[in-house]
Amino acid sequence: MIHINMLTRADAVKGQGVMSATEEQISLVTEGLQGYEITTNGSIMKPYDMTHLHTINPEFYLTAMGAGKQHPIIASVHFLPETLEKSISLPKPIKDIFYKYVLAFYKQADYLVTVNPRFIDDLVEYGIDKEKITYIPNFVSRDKFYKITEQSKAELRQSFGLNPDLFTIVAAGQLQMRKGVLEFIELAKTLPDMQFVWAGDFAFKGISEGRKEIMEQMENLPANVHFIGLVERERMNDFFNMGDVMLQLSFEELFPMTILESMNSNIPLLLRDLREYKPILFDFYLKANSEEEFRQHLIQLKEDTDYYQAAVAKSRAGEQFYSKENVLKQWQAFYDRVAQENGLC
Repeated sequence: MIHINMLTRADAVKGQGVMSATEEQISLVTEGLQGYEITTNGSIMKPYDMTHLHTINPEFYLTAMGAGKQHPIIASVHFLPETLEKSISLPKPIKDIFYKYVLAFYKQADYLVTVNPRFIDDLVEYGIDKEKITYIPNFVSRDKFYKITEQSKAELRQSFGLNPDLFTIVAAGQLQMRKGVLEFIELAKTLPDMQFVWAGDFAFKGISEGRKEIMEQMENLPANVHFIGLVERERMNDFFNMGDVMLQLSFEELFPMTILESMNSNIPLLLRDLREYKPILFDFYLKANSEEEFRQHLIQLKEDTDYYQAAVAKSRAGEQFYSKENVLKQWQAFYDRVAQENGLC
């Protein structure tokens, strides 16, 4: 039996995709891998066959540097310096040091796993050997995220204190400029007969990029816009199911867990047409770029039943593509390759 130690502090910041992705991955491989024993945050004093670093904490970096000669180190790539640029606001000297640390953390690993294939080329540009990089997508359990049939959307909306009768647009994520928060508010102003609801908070508190601008807008919101704050993960399935459409206005993303979670609830996805989505979401979503394009999609989804059902079918296809079985096979093949290359089997 090959023993893997998973090191993570993803739960230090609630409501972020890294926490959700890490929890899902560890749960998936713990339950499904053949020939492996999984420990989470095991003692660094105990020898393991592999160490998988899920977050970039300094103590994990030191652990990896000390143990790297003894067994293979795997690191998950959940972000790059450029994706942090519009997430946190730091003084330039501190930012430069932090970005160098992020890259040093990735470079010390023997193997990297990224959730988006487009970032393989970006990592190579940072001087990382392409042969050590593997793409494995995020995954969401159908036991936690699924289409609710025993409660109506109206009942679920009431449980969140919302109007049960309005066509409802849901969005979820950290409150950051790159997530399109201000654009979300502006779009809602043009569609007063629809209800726009955002779940999420300032994950990085005072250093969240654009916090001042967003707070100013939130002081005078239109009546059809609701920011309900951080929703516990146990209730996020209710949140997605109460919506008629999942709207994501982000300008930059890797592979948002919220997209997979809402897919499982079988509601249409309306997303900005980002290049990051093309190799992972294919034709599973509706695409738009301008406010007017988003607006027209939403109007048609509300008024055209056939158009709405066609969009639902796209989400269902995405749910099937990112099934537990498919993603588990990729993790099994990856860990088997690491074991073979390091003489563990």
